[in-house]
Amino acid sequence: MTETSPHPAYRGDIDGLRAVAVLSVVLYHFGLPLRGGFTGVDVFFVISGYLIGGLMWREYCANDKIRIGAFYLRRFRRLAPAFFAMVLGTAALGWVLLLPFEYREFGKSAVAASFYLSNFLFWRQTGYFDAAAHDKPLLHTWSLAVEEQFYIFLPLMFLLLARSRRAMIWALVACWAASLVACVLMTPQYPSASFYLFPFRAWEMLSGVLLAIWGQTRGTRWEGWRALSWVGLGLVLLSVVMIPSGPLFPGLLATVPVLGTLLVLANGRNDGAVNRLLRLPAFRFFGLISYSLYLWHWPVVTLSNSLRDGYANPFEALIWMALSVGLAWLSWRFVEQPVRRAVRLPGWVLAGGTVLASAAVLGFGLFLRAEDGLPGRFGPEAGVHIAASADFLQDFSRCYVADDLPLDGLEVCPIGPEGPPQVLIWGDSHVRAFYEGLALAADEAGVPAMVLWRAGCPPLIGLRKVESAATPAQNTACRQANMQIKQALGRLNSVQRVLLIGRWGYYATGQGTGLDANNLISIFPTERPERVAEPQVDVLSEASEATVDQLLRQFGEVYVLRQPPEVPFYDSRRAARETAHARLPFAAEPVTQSVVPREDIAARAALADAPWRGLVASGRVGWLDPWPWLCDDATCSAVHSGTGQYFDNNHMTNSAARRLRDVFAPVFRGDARGSALNTVPLP
Repeated sequence: MTETSPHPAYRGDIDGLRAVAVLSVVLYHFGLPLRGGFTGVDVFFVISGYLIGGLMWREYCANDKIRIGAFYLRRFRRLAPAFFAMVLGTAALGWVLLLPFEYREFGKSAVAASFYLSNFLFWRQTGYFDAAAHDKPLLHTWSLAVEEQFYIFLPLMFLLLARSRRAMIWALVACWAASLVACVLMTPQYPSASFYLFPFRAWEMLSGVLLAIWGQTRGTRWEGWRALSWVGLGLVLLSVVMIPSGPLFPGLLATVPVLGTLLVLANGRNDGAVNRLLRLPAFRFFGLISYSLYLWHWPVVTLSNSLRDGYANPFEALIWMALSVGLAWLSWRFVEQPVRRAVRLPGWVLAGGTVLASAAVLGFGLFLRAEDGLPGRFGPEAGVHIAASADFLQDFSRCYVADDLPLDGLEVCPIGPEGPPQVLIWGDSHVRAFYEGLALAADEAGVPAMVLWRAGCPPLIGLRKVESAATPAQNTACRQANMQIKQALGRLNSVQRVLLIGRWGYYATGQGTGLDANNLISIFPTERPERVAEPQVDVLSEASEATVDQLLRQFGEVYVLRQPPEVPFYDSRRAARETAHARLPFAAEPVTQSVVPREDIAARAALADAPWRGLVASGRVGWLDPWPWLCDDATCSAVHSGTGQYFDNNHMTNSAARRLRDVFAPVFRGDARGSALNTVPLP
């Protein structure tokens, strides 16, 4: 991602180091077993700082200034042509492969990337139901944005401190230290910001800058320290193989690849074995095409996954990786090289071309947004699932994080008219799915209500959970939130009725079903965590009864929403892709099913209902049953009258939630617990 053309100071070992970095990233992204392959980006950061910092320091020492215009023209010449060629090619392939919401988001990310802001965009997009990484063809441009922000920061430092070399060096050291400390301290609390944002990554590039300045200032070649090259290469390879992805990175873990890269760079001018290895033709080849390979590999990953729904085996992944190498070579040979060799090309042409290309991308992104991703590219059969996949964004504009007791720190969502809440709705992500239906029912009844929800967190007192799809911090946050809600119940004086909503079958069985069967969850009594051998449905039943007992001591009525029927092998996005790509070569075989026989889901539904049977039969709990709205006598369907009812195999769309608002009406009307509602027999 930095200069690679040979010149008097050309170092083949740096191209070899680039090869190690880019191949680590590419192999990791194609799913091959390199646990920390993503740390190749950190290697790139250090190399960029070393080369750019060294060039600027030499110019500054020779002229007591740097030519900002010439610097940015070199950046335009090096980076812009291949970048915009990649965006154009991805846009063309996306026309065929990307679903409307994906294409719309592609346009947004293309605009952000063209203006070197994509790291901010992807930082802001992290969330529970945010599109998966494989749905974002330009996700990899976050690191390019960080580098471009560095290219703004470093020249500014040289301009502001040009009168004193000593002051400049100490300012760079201070910025390096501040960035490193901030990265280490912030990563545990704000891992996404620490990963994506320049202030927490600047120290990596500044490490390279300071090494370059130190080497030029001291004239040190480290000729007697060749063994440190092996240490450095070992640290880089150790990072690639061992460092895990997750919320602890970058933090202190990032110091390992950074230190390794620094040691290799510092000892790169000798003829030691490491440098001879890195100068081998194969390494130099991948180093020379490293920028184009980094640009093209991720669109190939995302678009091939969209077409194939994942790779059948590592051999297939290698085939797609070979395609990305081929595209990278074409980009390097016919885009990068001609522009870089066109030394007579006027600077205004380079700058003007970059501005025009950025403006074109901006217009294209705005067009995709205005046209909602061009849904007319696909037929009506795919359109049903496409519409369902886009029908899961709720209006949370009234929600806020409480800053006072009893709900301090919890997200609170008022619905219905303004006023003290008369109804408390407590649940997991199914509350989000039903949010618009709940809000409509509250508005129609004229009853103010309050919604509390946390994804994957059973709305029950006295439980803790361990979930495979959640981080330890998320598991802990669930337990703490439920404990806080328990303590707050006695202070919610205006609340008269409570509605509990959850994916009860998930908690009762300990796993998802069908397409999400690999999602596992274990629940334990908070006060008796040693009881791990007890059947999970029994743990759920005990917690349900204890929760209802406490709620009835505080409030007049308690209602439970029966979990909607799961359609195990349905996912709206996957179904949309299968339908839209059905006639394309190499498309994946369909696996989704939008209809399920009731008998196929009866056993799991019985376990989901089991904790509530006695409570409903005794009249202590009101039972709200959406099944009659979603099933006939024989089947349950993800589609009703041409409209998608399900977002995935267990979450409703907004359209379905609004259609089911009458199911929630008894809660807002305050039907007596002894009414017919409570005597409806459970299946």
